[in-house]
Amino acid sequence: MSAISHELPLGAVNAKLISLISSAAVFLGIFLSGFVISEPAPYELYMAGLIAIWALFGLRISRAALPLLVLLVTMNIGGMIAMTQMSDLANTPLYLSVSLFLAFTAVFFASVTAAQPSLYRLIFFAYVVSAVITSLLGIAGYFHAFPGAEMFTKYDRAAGAFQDPNVFGPFLVLPGIYLLYLLLTGPIPRMPLLAVPLLIITAGIFFSFSRGAWGMFAVSAILLTGCLFLQSASGMLRLRVVVMTIAALALLVIAMIVILQLPGVAEMFSNRAHLEQSYDTARLGRFARYAIGFQMALEHPFGIGPLVFGTIFGEDTHDIWLKMLMDYGWLGFVSFLTLVAWTIAAGFRILLRDRPWQPYLLCAYVAFIGNIGLGTFIDIDHWRHVYLLLGLIWGAIALEYRHQRLLRPALPGSPAPAIAAR
Repeated sequence: MSAISHELPLGAVNAKLISLISSAAVFLGIFLSGFVISEPAPYELYMAGLIAIWALFGLRISRAALPLLVLLVTMNIGGMIAMTQMSDLANTPLYLSVSLFLAFTAVFFASVTAAQPSLYRLIFFAYVVSAVITSLLGIAGYFHAFPGAEMFTKYDRAAGAFQDPNVFGPFLVLPGIYLLYLLLTGPIPRMPLLAVPLLIITAGIFFSFSRGAWGMFAVSAILLTGCLFLQSASGMLRLRVVVMTIAALALLVIAMIVILQLPGVAEMFSNRAHLEQSYDTARLGRFARYAIGFQMALEHPFGIGPLVFGTIFGEDTHDIWLKMLMDYGWLGFVSFLTLVAWTIAAGFRILLRDRPWQPYLLCAYVAFIGNIGLGTFIDIDHWRHVYLLLGLIWGAIALEYRHQRLLRPALPGSPAPAIAAR
């Protein structure tokens, strides 16, 4: 009897310890995603080890998340087929290895969140911490706050701990949207605590001078506000959403007016605020390459090989759909298109259902829509946070699938659990 009484507490302690270690491991992985100054980044090395260890100790892929795995693997098979069209492989095997690795990270995040929904809150908290730190680095670099701070800038734009401001800015959108959600729906006394990191992240997005990031944040914020308005059952809650949105916009406008008074900022903002830049409309500019590339896709159904387009025209595709056609062939293109359509449709179907994970799904979903929209004008193929968004959304899809399965026996006329199990 005494042996049993001692065994149970020890088992509970071990289970709690394993839970803490696994949660800390996921936290560190998300935190490292904000620091990609060189490649392979610490994130890649760490996540490769984490996924391998988790797989050894029982990583389970939900049946509902299997389409994510199948479509991402099929997309990469398209890339391998496209590689056979190349005369010089160069760094292509490494490029496709990264593509496949990122696909597995999406499946990993979908699996762990489906198995342990409490990880959603931890993941978003880790993302916010990482975003605030990398934003501060980018802002410090832009203003040359300390010797050597310019390493956190590129093209006189804040890049944080990233190689490219056009990736740094979009990376900050999800944590910004999450903080905005908490600001709109959380208790009033907590608002100052949320406003400070939100302003830091918003400043990071602004000083990246990425038109795509600006547009993404604006579109995602509008979608978030609209969804909250529709979801609110009470008139008071809707009124609060409207009032808080107006207050947030007013604060943002005031901050913008102050920032634009700083030397050099107004000029850079004016240059970057145009919808079209010279490299967009030039003879072989971005838009011209779109037409040429889609014509080439009709002539090369297997693609021309990863990164080959850039060697021909001196610039990459800057369009995720053209990128798929050129680098992954029609097989990769159809797989990616199917994945995006499936993710949007399945996510939308469960978007406003009252579930513990719904706030995280909502924020990830509107940010994903923004990223896909931006993908029409820039390559998002190897953006780590896009695969994280896929994982977060498919994790919620898997959770809803399990939730519905648990409800079925309770429905009138449904067979008893024992009969259904047979």
